[in-house]
Amino acid sequence: MAEFHQNLWAPWRMEYIRSLREDLDNGCFLCRYAGNPDADTANHVLKRTATSMVLLNRFPYSNGHLLIAPRAHKAQLAELTADETVDLMRLISDGMSALRTCMHAQGFNIGMNLGHCAGAGLPDHLHWHVVPRWSGDTNYMSVIGDVRVIPDSLEANFRALREQLMQGP
Repeated sequence: MAEFHQNLWAPWRMEYIRSLREDLDNGCFLCRYAGNPDADTANHVLKRTATSMVLLNRFPYSNGHLLIAPRAHKAQLAELTADETVDLMRLISDGMSALRTCMHAQGFNIGMNLGHCAGAGLPDHLHWHVVPRWSGDTNYMSVIGDVRVIPDSLEANFRALREQLMQGP
């Protein structure tokens, strides 16, 4: 009896794979974004301060997945100034507030991967992941199919969250 295989398509994955090559060829994407405020909408940069920025992850784990990063290219926490550290923590808090207001997030996973062996796709530029969560948001797709269901577009998330972040807490 022939086996029947069903394909689960995840075309966003190839975009991610290609972006890794782009980052090798063009340098750190966070540095490119930090140095080009005129492209904030195209790059999904939601807010920037004198030392930091908030942007939507182009390859999210869930809707509203934020990246919080210093604008300066720094790979280690010890390299941050006290002002940068405070600013980054404030932006993490502001991002959570915006996600609660705009997306009704009920919880969060917040973390960072330091070094390739820890899973960092961009090991030389510090950044925190702020992933909003909702009761019952995990399902079999991630477990069985290695596929994520992202129900809303980056552009829709960008518009709602940028407006909220620009208003402040």
